[in-house]
Amino acid sequence: QVQLVESGGGLVQAGESLSVSCVASGDIFTIGTMGWFRQAPGKQRELVATITASGSAEYADAVKGRFTISRDNAKKTVYLQMNSLKPEDTAVYYCNADSIVTPRFRHREVWGQGTLVTVSS
Repeated sequence: QVQLVESGGGLVQAGESLSVSCVASGDIFTIGTMGWFRQAPGKQRELVATITASGSAEYADAVKGRFTISRDNAKKTVYLQMNSLKPEDTAVYYCNADSIVTPRFRHREVWGQGTLVTVSS
C-alpha cells in the first residue's frame, strides 16, 4: 500500500508566498516523475509542475518564474514553493507520482488527497 500525503496549504494574501509538500509512504523502492496539479472551483484539474527522479523540472506557463518544484528522493518528498501568489492560484493542489515501485507491484498514477490553497485579493 502506498500513499501520497500533502500538507502546507492555507490562506494567504496576494503577493505572499506559500510552500506545500507531499510525502510518499509505504515500502517504496523508487518513485518516478512527481508533479503538482491543481483544480479550481468549477474548473478542470490542470498541471502545475513536474519533476523527474533526476531533478528535471517543467512548469505550466501560468506559474513559470513564480513557482519552484523540488524533491528529496531520500525523504520521498516533493515540494512546491509558490511565490507572488495571485487570487487565480486559488485551488486544491494535488500531488501525483506517475509510478511508485514497491517489492510486489508498480503502482501507476498515484494521487494525494489534495490540500487547499486560498489566495485573497
